[in-house]
Amino acid sequence: MPDLKKIIALLKKHYGEPVLPPARGPFELVLWENACYLLSDERRAAVFEGLRREGGLTAEAIWQAPQEILLPLATMGGMRPETRVFRWREIARITLQQFGGNLDSILQEPYAKAKRALQQFPNIGQPGAEKILMFCGLSAGLPLEWNGSRVLQRIGYARAQKNYGAMYRALQEAVCDQIPRGAAPLSRAHLLLRQHGKTLCRNSRPLCEECPLAALCAFAAKHV
Repeated sequence: MPDLKKIIALLKKHYGEPVLPPARGPFELVLWENACYLLSDERRAAVFEGLRREGGLTAEAIWQAPQEILLPLATMGGMRPETRVFRWREIARITLQQFGGNLDSILQEPYAKAKRALQQFPNIGQPGAEKILMFCGLSAGLPLEWNGSRVLQRIGYARAQKNYGAMYRALQEAVCDQIPRGAAPLSRAHLLLRQHGKTLCRNSRPLCEECPLAALCAFAAKHV
């Protein structure tokens, strides 16, 4: 099996140093995850910065923001904007009612408890909660979203499965002895794998002939 450290080094050489999301802290990162649906990172950033500019990125500000401010921003984020506004307010409500308006408080809790707290929020499952904690400086494993998972699966870290949860667990087991230590190197690995899955190692029509990992990849060996 290829060495994960080598894979990340090749991706960094190809794409450069990845850029962290503009969101800081767990509350902003939960909003970042809920900013849009199936749109580009550029559009996500535009919606997120619109929230910062028009209302403010605190639970109190989102909760009190009028519909005429939130709905146009939610419309920028894609289909079902009313549902998106509802989710933003739900994020604010949970933060205010359960965490006194300060979601940063979960960072003082044991990792498992902090992860469970984040999974209460809309669209935040286990991988999403782990990713948010990683960006906040806490880590236990390598969080992967579906683009990054696809890259490692194609390379050969796990076989393709219809059950995504089963494949995700298999990938985690496969890389557990190879992952870098510390939240910053893990964040770099996560972002580079995601970028590669979005650009070259795409779900359909992957560009294997341009891939810096082709020599290491079981999928590319069959398709180039």
